[in-house]
Amino acid sequence: MAEKRTPMRMCVGCREMKPKRELIRVVRSPEGDISLDERGKSPGRGAYICKSTECFCRARKSRALEKALEHKIDDGVYDLIAQRLAQLDGSLE
Repeated sequence: MAEKRTPMRMCVGCREMKPKRELIRVVRSPEGDISLDERGKSPGRGAYICKSTECFCRARKSRALEKALEHKIDDGVYDLIAQRLAQLDGSLE
């Protein structure tokens, strides 16, 4: 039986292709709400980012998340995403 392929996605921060399971999806719902999609199954337009604050900071500075999601992101949403990524980043060490 053939091996199952691992889906690959590009991080908007470092622009590297990585397995989908190693990334976090940021999603813009059909209503226009932006949130973290840790399961990777929420409906809407998604962008992927590494589980590191460095990639997030790089994506924020270059507005890569806004471009990928085709939507303006408020600072409050960025702050919430940064807090959650900091928790995840700390748990990985």
